[in-house]
Amino acid sequence: MLSPFRGFLDVRSEIDRMFDEVFGGLSRRFGGGELAEWSPAVDVYSKDGDLVIKAELPGMKAEDVDITLQEGVLTISGERKAEEEREGAGYFVRERRYGSFRRSMRLPEGVDESKIHARFEDGVLEVVVEGAGAVTEPRRIQIEGPKGS
Repeated sequence: MLSPFRGFLDVRSEIDRMFDEVFGGLSRRFGGGELAEWSPAVDVYSKDGDLVIKAELPGMKAEDVDITLQEGVLTISGERKAEEEREGAGYFVRERRYGSFRRSMRLPEGVDESKIHARFEDGVLEVVVEGAGAVTEPRRIQIEGPKGS
């Protein structure tokens, strides 16, 4: 069975995330500079007919995050600010990421915008889109033969 959320995640966000995981990791291993952008891990699943989107945003506060909906595209964005440099501190390893992020995803057609709500707790953002997680079977289209046969 095909997933109703196949293609749900924004392709560019996913490619950027994968590229960052591969080459950002190499950059850190070989002493490369700090990367400005990062992308939070996101889970998207269906629960009781609702669509649930959870994003890990450790060390952030709700006021650091913005959620917008425009033309059926839900965007979660924000900025995790770097800690001030510590006087006399010499880092041996610095892997934590800071800077701005943006994750966008197209919502299923017919979503009631008034039934989207979000909450932020313990560094996890949860966005619930009521009624958008219903699994529907694909409709099969009958192929007709040539005319006159």
